[in-house]
Amino acid sequence: MSLTVENLEKNMAKLTVTVPAEDFIEGMKASYNKQKNRFSIPGFRKGKAPQSYIEKAYGPELFYEDAANTCIEKTYSDAMDESKLDIVSRPEIDVVQMEKGKDFIYTALVAVKPEVTLGEYKGVEIEKVDAEVTDEDVEAALLNEQKQNARNVPVEDRPAKMDDEVSIDFEGFVEGEAFEGGKGENYQLKLGSHSFIDTFEDQIVGKSIGDEFDVNVTFPEDYQAEELAGKPAVFKCKLNGIKETQLPELDDDFAADVSEFDTLDEYKEDLKATLKGKKEKEAKNEKEGRVVDKIIEGAQMDIPEPMLNTQKEQMLNEFAQQLSYQGLSIDQYFQFSGMSKEKFMETAEPEAERRIKSRLVLETIAKQENIQVSEDDLNAELEKMAETYQMEPDKLKELVGDDEKEAIKLDIAVQKAVDLVRDAAIEK
Repeated sequence: MSLTVENLEKNMAKLTVTVPAEDFIEGMKASYNKQKNRFSIPGFRKGKAPQSYIEKAYGPELFYEDAANTCIEKTYSDAMDESKLDIVSRPEIDVVQMEKGKDFIYTALVAVKPEVTLGEYKGVEIEKVDAEVTDEDVEAALLNEQKQNARNVPVEDRPAKMDDEVSIDFEGFVEGEAFEGGKGENYQLKLGSHSFIDTFEDQIVGKSIGDEFDVNVTFPEDYQAEELAGKPAVFKCKLNGIKETQLPELDDDFAADVSEFDTLDEYKEDLKATLKGKKEKEAKNEKEGRVVDKIIEGAQMDIPEPMLNTQKEQMLNEFAQQLSYQGLSIDQYFQFSGMSKEKFMETAEPEAERRIKSRLVLETIAKQENIQVSEDDLNAELEKMAETYQMEPDKLKELVGDDEKEAIKLDIAVQKAVDLVRDAAIEK
């Protein structure tokens, strides 16, 4: 393999990788061995025809795609290492030359980590973050605890209202035709949760058990199912049941049920102390965020588009993972919320850009301040990770490779940079 690197504008680079002709031929041979049982050639049993006969019958191009993929998989990682570039995006591959008997040549267009020019980062001024716990905070926490211990009680003597949980059958129609995914039976829906599109939930309010009725809505213009986007729909619905939320009384019995305390006053004092700790932690995080945002304002860097797209894809994957814990797929979320992948990516862009810039300025500060990470720092972090994953620390250390250790050390250095700029900030 040979490599040439061309640095482009806006922190982009193009790697041109040349793979020897014999390696491409080996890739074609591997493709032949994988596919040979598919072909019937006169004079040979199925799967026994030589590669040359199959190429004569169907053309050697039959094996090109597999061979190209094999060559790229085997060489791209080495090309990244040899380039000495800090690549921060997936490659955009373009095949330049692909022919039996000739070198296989491809290019990889990649984004490179931008250089950062820092402004002031020590002693930046920010608005003071308040960590005081008010009586209203305590009351809100008590209400939340009541809700967590509430009962959903069936009701039959009144129509549905907001905050009820209802059970409904429904089937959706667009232009008189039922559409895929638009039907459900005994579906549990919290009115006011905005789980369904448009004004769907509002139109259930006032309906009684046994009522059959139409709900008229319009799908958003950017709805992920293009055949439904922007179209009016009618849902044929039936209300099967209503449950209302009943909160427990706030008294000493309640305190004894939800805590280790015998009286409500004692529970309130403990709750206030817990809130104080939580607010102080939140205030610390808020202060760090404000400081980093101020530093970003004074810094200069040029974020390449593929780097931004990679971050947005990562955020989408994180969100999909969170949904999976709730038993919901990303496609289901898009369907119920009216969101689309394109809209999600558009909405995520400001936060994705902030995440990238935050990381870049903090890495640059760590480098400029010559922040060191000791083996003790690394071991302490690995022990925290082992506790999180419920593993023996020594076992985790065996599993973590050198590259992963370097990544962890960089994370530690970044956190030390955060501590440095936060502690040096001036609150007004």
